[in-house]
Amino acid sequence: MSWSYDLMQYHLRLQTSEGKVQVLQEVVFMSQCANDAKHLVPNKMRDFFCTINLDQEEVFRTQVVEKSLSPYFGEEFYFEIPRTFQWLSFYIYDKSVLQKDLRIGKVSIKKEDLCSYTGKENWFMLQPVDSNSEVQGKVHLELKLNELITDNGSVCQQLVVHIKECHGLPLINGQNCDPYATVSLVGPSRNDQKKTKVKKKTSNPQFNETFYFEVTRSSSYTKKSQFQVEEEDIEKLEVRVDLWNNGNLVQDVFLGEIKVPVKVLRNDSFQAWYLLQPRENGNKSSKTDDLGSLRLNICYTEDCVLPSEYYTSLRNLLLKSSDVQPISASAAYILSEVCRDKYDAVLPLVRLLLHHHKLVPFVAAVAELDLKDTQEANTIFRGNSLATRCVDEMMKIVGKHYLKVTLKPVIDEICESPKPCEIDPIKLREGDNVEINMENLRYYVDKVFREIVRSSISCPTLMCDVFYSLRHLAAKRFPNDPHVQYSAVSSFVFLRFFAVAVVSPHTFHLRPHHPDAQTCRTLTLISKAIQTLGSWGSLTKSKLSSFKETFMCEFFKTFQEEKFTESVKKFLDDVSSTESKEPSGLSEPVHLKEGEMYKRAQGRTRIGKKNFKKRWFCLTSREFTYHKQQDKEPIFTIPIKNILAVEKLDESSFNKKNMFQVLHGEKPLYIQANNCVEASEWIEALCRVTRCNQKRLSFYHPSAFLNGNWLCLVVSQLIFIDGDRETERIYSLFTINMFKLQKLEEACGSIAVYQGPRKEPDDYSNFTIEDSVATFHTLKQIIDIVEKLNESHEKYQKKRSSSAKYGSEENPIVGKVS
Repeated sequence: MSWSYDLMQYHLRLQTSEGKVQVLQEVVFMSQCANDAKHLVPNKMRDFFCTINLDQEEVFRTQVVEKSLSPYFGEEFYFEIPRTFQWLSFYIYDKSVLQKDLRIGKVSIKKEDLCSYTGKENWFMLQPVDSNSEVQGKVHLELKLNELITDNGSVCQQLVVHIKECHGLPLINGQNCDPYATVSLVGPSRNDQKKTKVKKKTSNPQFNETFYFEVTRSSSYTKKSQFQVEEEDIEKLEVRVDLWNNGNLVQDVFLGEIKVPVKVLRNDSFQAWYLLQPRENGNKSSKTDDLGSLRLNICYTEDCVLPSEYYTSLRNLLLKSSDVQPISASAAYILSEVCRDKYDAVLPLVRLLLHHHKLVPFVAAVAELDLKDTQEANTIFRGNSLATRCVDEMMKIVGKHYLKVTLKPVIDEICESPKPCEIDPIKLREGDNVEINMENLRYYVDKVFREIVRSSISCPTLMCDVFYSLRHLAAKRFPNDPHVQYSAVSSFVFLRFFAVAVVSPHTFHLRPHHPDAQTCRTLTLISKAIQTLGSWGSLTKSKLSSFKETFMCEFFKTFQEEKFTESVKKFLDDVSSTESKEPSGLSEPVHLKEGEMYKRAQGRTRIGKKNFKKRWFCLTSREFTYHKQQDKEPIFTIPIKNILAVEKLDESSFNKKNMFQVLHGEKPLYIQANNCVEASEWIEALCRVTRCNQKRLSFYHPSAFLNGNWLCLVVSQLIFIDGDRETERIYSLFTINMFKLQKLEEACGSIAVYQGPRKEPDDYSNFTIEDSVATFHTLKQIIDIVEKLNESHEKYQKKRSSSAKYGSEENPIVGKVS
């Protein structure tokens, strides 16, 4: 049985109807796909691949695993979700060359259920796939019961159904659908159906049609009940709205339905959004045991982000942490102490401090505290302390482009034209020549090492500032060791940055897929070599004797040359300097992203209309181009320095989803991505590479230039880090760990802490309390701020609950809400 690990992180931003409160969700998935041979396709080897879908929109697809019944995909996916969704689904496909790919089964998890699986590893049985159960989107309805007096004087009830619009309907064959709706009044002995007009090429159709139904016929009334609706009749009636895609010459495709019992209306009028649901008979009975299973490990959080002014006190308290003496009494340090896993605290903390330009002094302060407990210079910054984790996270955030500039070309060469590099005698295959393999490995190591030591000019300024601080703190802590100032920096830049990226290029987006087993082994050997070469003084005899593997020791005997040590020294001097650096020294452009998308034609067709054509797009560190086909000469080129803005485009402009625009010196370039995640990634990549352009626009048009006019104009809000969101996440962590905060406050305020050791171990016995008075003061501030924010969140939740209507997205009892 084989396993595949998929690491995904999702961020979902929803704006409430009040326009003030943001609901943010973050989901981390680690999935293992393991299919028992007897459970997938019995008695026949097949070619399998897996897709990840938001509702019916495919956002990622694995490579095809050929001739297997227990496929190992081994791919990691990390992406943000830029829209709301109902279901996260995983589909297993049987690849076909001549026919349509066959969907074997699926695992679908409702968004509301994700939290119930948090922190647990669960097996999910693959379910059968039925087109009638595959739905997404919502419909806006207004329902009302009217009393009418007929010509003969009797009272009749009339149901008014106003179908206003739909939102988020799925794409059909990659294109917007042609939807229409049927509105029915269904009962035991009646099925009155009416139909809207077909709306062409849209996923957000505006119907605005009203239909009238007679609920209770006048002949069914008696004198006693002529002014009332018969209860038994109302109890059995329901309004059903079905959405369809008009197939023209082929069969219409079911898009979803909703059912609303008439009895809930009584004499009131209801207007709400309803999420489309699958047909009740959509999932036909099937022996799901024969389909296989999927194992998922899910971590899910949901944060309700209030307006920025609510976080002023907490934000200020966190931002002044680097000024608190001692640093262990600061709010930021206390956060890392009370969280069970330091990583939970480090991610939002680093992003918040980075956003407000307070990261460097904080890292210096916690690194100095870390050095107090370091007794030997050769173990400097080797643990998983708050300081090392902060630097690790900082390098991941600001060093993405640096890694691509430095490593992507050589990693591509290794993965696309692999040479055998195994030098472990135990793992050598029959016919392998260890001497040739050693030469191949030496070639790769030389090339990777050369690219790294030549890359200092591309190192981000923030990384240089942090390395500068660490270097001088280490020299101050160990004044008699002349090499410690270099090992303090190399322990991060070589061991925890470049070496990790080499061994896991897919994790750092240097490669789209997980390499095969042989390439992974080659990258592992290269990573080991880079770690050793980057360690200051690593080529000494004492270092060589410390190798666990004899074959690695023999391999490194060929590296005992002074030029390697001098190259490392010069590189570390450069990246730990505070001098400004410009990336203009790059000799060759680096490919950052490429893929197939649709672009709106720059010219006009013969009939005067502009159309959309499929093109291959390529983004490098110098230019943005598109081509008719991959590996062909570019048709159109935009230098990066000429890009003025990159923004998402309103769907209403061209009636198409997932569009964005690139503004440059000429006409805007309009592009349609294949899905919402791909569009978001392209926008982010283009924004990052153009962030330093001097001519970037402060204003942009989120709609198209049509009929000689821009549809609207707004201020650009390009923010890579949402400070309010990170502060809300920190507030949530403090709330979860309130008991520990209170216990720590008691400990600081007790005589036992002031004057002597504690008598019994407890949850806070391992906390660092250098100054109990200062720590007590900070804890009191944290607890007071958290309690006030609790009140604000409770007020919002009450307001949200009181304003909910039946069928609305806010009402949890309906069971159809997002």
